[in-house]
Amino acid sequence: MANSPQARKRARQNDARRARNHSQTAAMRTAVKRFLQSLQGEGASREKSAAAYATAASAADRMARKGRQHKNKAARLKSRLNKRFRAAEFS
Repeated sequence: MANSPQARKRARQNDARRARNHSQTAAMRTAVKRFLQSLQGEGASREKSAAAYATAASAADRMARKGRQHKNKAARLKSRLNKRFRAAEFS
């Protein structure tokens, strides 16, 4: 446990940052899952999937801009999602 006032403050800051980072990371993962779900099933439509892709790509870019993940990882994720979007067959 932190003993000095400075160490206690750093511990509080670290806890707040950890919670914020986890929340943002979880939101990005959720956006990716929603996009992948929009590609499957009977109700899959190109418009819904395109909107879900835009949300997921925006979340990945936001994470990279804020330093939560590397910009190349965000680019790789967007590339893989876009590849799945282009390969999807919509009824």
